[in-house]
Amino acid sequence: MAKLYFSYATMNAGKSTMLLQASYNYRERGMRTVILIAAFDDRAGKGRVSSRIGLSEDGIAFTHADDLYSLVERLHAEETIACVFVDEAQFLGEDQVWQLARVADRIGIPVMAYGLRTDFQGKLFPGSMALLAIADEMREVRTICHCRPQGDHGGAIGRRR
Repeated sequence: MAKLYFSYATMNAGKSTMLLQASYNYRERGMRTVILIAAFDDRAGKGRVSSRIGLSEDGIAFTHADDLYSLVERLHAEETIACVFVDEAQFLGEDQVWQLARVADRIGIPVMAYGLRTDFQGKLFPGSMALLAIADEMREVRTICHCRPQGDHGGAIGRRR
């Protein structure tokens, strides 16, 4: 049974790298994937997913007006899709998260969404809120924190003085 997955982390944790690697692994085995990215996120070019380590791949740019279920259903009818990947999933609309859940439930295609959970003020993004509520599986991607504990001036973290 296909599932809707949500992997979330802070900025610069490697979410796009993980997405690109997972998509590559499918394609290396001869399976087709579809990568979706918000149209307004054009840092790497419209419809392009890029990681800080230099990996990049073309995707399909979507707007809030797009019906992602219909899009995937049409593409799947043209050629079988093994997995759908969504980069910057926090920018999905709530309706689009439900559409992606239907992709997993009705068409049987796993959907792997990657994004931020909260903004810099700790407020949930609408897409992330919906994903946290209905995703079949969630995973927090851990990363190294490069901030210092208060009072630490370069010494070992956790060292007693």
